[in-house]
Amino acid sequence: MTQTNNAALILIDWQKGFSDLAYWGNRNNPAAEENSAKLLAHWRENGWPVIHVRHNSTTEGSRLHPNHPGHGFVDFAVPGDGEPVYGKDVNSAFIGTKLEEDLRASGINRIVLCGVSTDHCVNTSARMGGNLGFDVTIVGDACHTFDRSLPDGRVFAAELVHDVALASLNEEFAAVKMTGQVITG
Repeated sequence: MTQTNNAALILIDWQKGFSDLAYWGNRNNPAAEENSAKLLAHWRENGWPVIHVRHNSTTEGSRLHPNHPGHGFVDFAVPGDGEPVYGKDVNSAFIGTKLEEDLRASGINRIVLCGVSTDHCVNTSARMGGNLGFDVTIVGDACHTFDRSLPDGRVFAAELVHDVALASLNEEFAAVKMTGQVITG
C-alpha cells in the first residue's frame, strides 16, 4: 500500500476504560496495542495525518464517561501536537462529529482504521466511511473485541466475533490488512 498525504490513520477508542477486563470480559488479540503503536509511529515518522476518536459515553458510571478515568487515552495513543481528537457518543466516528467534513476539506480520501472494538465502533466507522465514499482499510491485527452473548445464553468467543466482523467488512466496505502489510506497503 503506497501511502500519500491523502491517507489518514484513525485510531478509534484507544481508551483506558477498555483495559478493565473485569468489566468487559474476555478479549482477543493481546498484540492489538503493540500493532497500533507501530502504525502510529510509522504515520508520525512520515508526517502523515493522524486522527484520534474517543467515545464520550452519556451513561454515568460507564468506563468511557468523560468523568471516569477510563475516558482517557491509553499511553501509546495519547494525541500528539496538532493531531485532532473527535469525541463521539455513538458507534460511528462520523455521527455527531465533523470528521467527514474535515477529511474532505483536507483532501483525505483514504482512511486506515485500528482500535476498539472490532465489531462495534471500528465496524460501524468502516461501514459508514465506505458508504460515504472513502477508501477504507482496517488493520485487523491492530483491533480487538470482547466475548459477546445472546439473550439465550450463548456466548461467542472474542476471536470468533473479531474474525466474523472483519470477514463481513472485507471487500465490501473495506480492505482488511495486517500491520506489516500496511507499513511495508
